[in-house]
Amino acid sequence: MSDVLETGWALAILAGILGLVLGSFLNVCTLRWPTDESVVRPPSRCPGCGSSIRWFDNVPVLSYLVLRGRCRSCGLSISPQYPLVELATGLIWAGAFLQYGLTFEALRGALFLTLLLGIAITDARFYIIPDQFSLGGAVLGLALSPLPGGLAFLDSLLGALVGFGLLWLVARLGGWLLKKDAMGGGDLKMMAMVGAFLGIPGVLLTLFLGALLGSVVFGPIAWKTGKLVPFGIFLAAGAAVTWGWGADLIRWYTDTFLLY
Repeated sequence: MSDVLETGWALAILAGILGLVLGSFLNVCTLRWPTDESVVRPPSRCPGCGSSIRWFDNVPVLSYLVLRGRCRSCGLSISPQYPLVELATGLIWAGAFLQYGLTFEALRGALFLTLLLGIAITDARFYIIPDQFSLGGAVLGLALSPLPGGLAFLDSLLGALVGFGLLWLVARLGGWLLKKDAMGGGDLKMMAMVGAFLGIPGVLLTLFLGALLGSVVFGPIAWKTGKLVPFGIFLAAGAAVTWGWGADLIRWYTDTFLLY
């Protein structure tokens, strides 16, 4: 038993280290994809002095702590987003592999939650959901579906179609009622990605949870200020909850309200 636990934690630690590295790359993606920049060139650089960041100053989380959150060359303060995203991604990967072990489901969940984190960051910062996250994620979800433990390919495909189509109908209806665009195209493509990973039941629960969270958290602010709601943030949160606890929530709902 102790050997199993030790193996599980060792796997989680290794996955977490990989997640830290992927989190560093995710930072680059969230900053460059919304502005149509390459994530390959130029290499990471200080936004203040423009000096290239050397490899030993680019170690996830650790370099930020050693440098006390400042550029080595010019002393410019570095956004805490960098270590926080790296740490969050590391925890995502460690948690997925600790929960599911060395399985395709762990890989699927870690990739899905990483995509959701990237979407939430770009939508919060730029009000944009890059196609690389949404459409690229949808293709990834479809490609992973035939692997053991996942959705059947047809369920994944139908989930993607329903995710896009359902939100398209909501956007059209909202535009007709409000006489203006009610939702961005990025949200529609994002839900295709969610459907590819979670299927039709996951799409429905994600939309419900996303709308609920958006209404409670951002609704009053948007009502008073007229500020655009970054709905992708709340859809991402709803999708994350659905991936982790969706089956339990659906079972609780059906047992409580639909069964007598």
